[in-house]
Amino acid sequence: MSAPQRRPPGPRPPATRGSASPARRRSPALRVEDPVAGPDPAALAQRLTAIRHELLEASAGWQPWAEGRDPYRDASARNLLQYLALRRHDLRALQDPLLTLGVSSLGRSEGHVQATVDAVIDALTALSGSPAPPRVDDAPITLSRSRGLLASRTQELLGPGAPGRTTRIMVTMPTEAAQDGGLVLEMLLAGMNCMRINCAHDGPDEWQAMCENLRWAHAQTNRRARIHVDLPGPKLRTGPVASQPARDGKGEHLRLSVGDRLTLVREGARARKQGDAQRTPRMCCSLPEAFAATRPGHHVWFDDGKIGGVVEAVDADSIEVAITAAKAKGAKLRPGKGINLPDAVLEIDLLGAHSAEALAFAVARADIVGLSFVSHASEVKHVHTYLDGHGRPELGIVLKIETRRAFERLPGLLLAALAGGRPAGVMIARGDLAVECGYERLAEVQEEILWLSEAAHMPVIWATEVLDRLASTGRPSRAEITDAAMGVRAECVMLNKGPQIADAIRVLDDILRRMHQHQAKKRSLLRRLRASDYSHTPPPAASARTPRARVG
Repeated sequence: MSAPQRRPPGPRPPATRGSASPARRRSPALRVEDPVAGPDPAALAQRLTAIRHELLEASAGWQPWAEGRDPYRDASARNLLQYLALRRHDLRALQDPLLTLGVSSLGRSEGHVQATVDAVIDALTALSGSPAPPRVDDAPITLSRSRGLLASRTQELLGPGAPGRTTRIMVTMPTEAAQDGGLVLEMLLAGMNCMRINCAHDGPDEWQAMCENLRWAHAQTNRRARIHVDLPGPKLRTGPVASQPARDGKGEHLRLSVGDRLTLVREGARARKQGDAQRTPRMCCSLPEAFAATRPGHHVWFDDGKIGGVVEAVDADSIEVAITAAKAKGAKLRPGKGINLPDAVLEIDLLGAHSAEALAFAVARADIVGLSFVSHASEVKHVHTYLDGHGRPELGIVLKIETRRAFERLPGLLLAALAGGRPAGVMIARGDLAVECGYERLAEVQEEILWLSEAAHMPVIWATEVLDRLASTGRPSRAEITDAAMGVRAECVMLNKGPQIADAIRVLDDILRRMHQHQAKKRSLLRRLRASDYSHTPPPAASARTPRARVG
């Protein structure tokens, strides 16, 4: 008799027609609070017990992976699935009644969902005077184990933290770091924990020189920093101006205003179309796949959202764009600037020819490889296979979440990263995300990424424009100081390059050390405050006051 065929790891297939869909199921609507008597512990316990059943169903279909380097990855996967099941409910109506009764409102349950729900049900049951409910289904992970797991995975991926702060600092290397070992040494002494090499810039010789300078700085200081290599990903950028270029001290450009038209053409197409009476300015586009993926009505953004437009027409060699967003006096668009197509579905091999050189370098020298523009779980699996095949099972990966589709598919990407059994993390690439999802949604989006990553016990890198003004000019804005302080909720904060980068590292190091005493993820840490030394002196009693003179 043959053995039963084992289903591959992962959640079960979606429910068939006629079965209850987890996304649509809701626990019964109960009255959990009386306007006079207050919250009803028994009703709240009943509501949460129904939700608990959904948590168990969500994780029951998970088929464990084979044992690997990380023995807790199945627990993380099940906890993530339970968190998604919990968040299918709008829990706001429960949270105030729970707080009123002095129990958890579930607002910090990301890393230990079932354990939190179980603890709340137990507390409510005790308050109602009922016997404790019998249980046979243990939570995938406890509160203390979840925190320890996130801390150990962070150290495995990003290296040890600095004394006095647990949040690491990652710094993007400028080209000068290839020639100036002293600059790398200064950054290391200022507090850098990870060197980031962006392989969209420079070349293998410069990347190698940066690593050699870091090794030299290690020897001078006895400090260490991990090497993070970002794959360049598909280069969707503006190319040369194909017609009517203007010039200034920085080179050729087009000045575009709202109401203008722009034609994107394939690189190398310099000639104007026949019969183009309006003399529409033309600029090359570096990615041939963009012409097949774009449709009329799609939005297009240039240069990190500085210029926006809507596609009016597309053919095999051109994309006609109506400009709908730009500065009042117009904005300059130069070659080499990024193009975002948030509505287009670009199917490009993450490990294609554009990444081959950088990937080979990462295998040889890196501790971490950043997956730029990743959007499919299959791409993550492909990277695992490639790295294992090249003898680097310990090489960490970072999912760079920089497109709307990557954000929408984040749960699947997290599960695929866990599947590899190697160190893994998530980077919130806020620049591209703001363009793709809309600036007004950025705060909400980055919160969701933090929640989901914590549910998977995966470290997060808080990136893009942190202390940018300080790194560029030496003077920070007030807003970027508070933004940097919010970075303590992540496991690592990334700084971009700039002439004052060493000062920016020192300031960020100081901010993170201070915030480390007050904040851990979403939890406020209640250390002793100096303001508590205030001693209130009551005013004199009424009888001791000097009577006022009567008038008249």
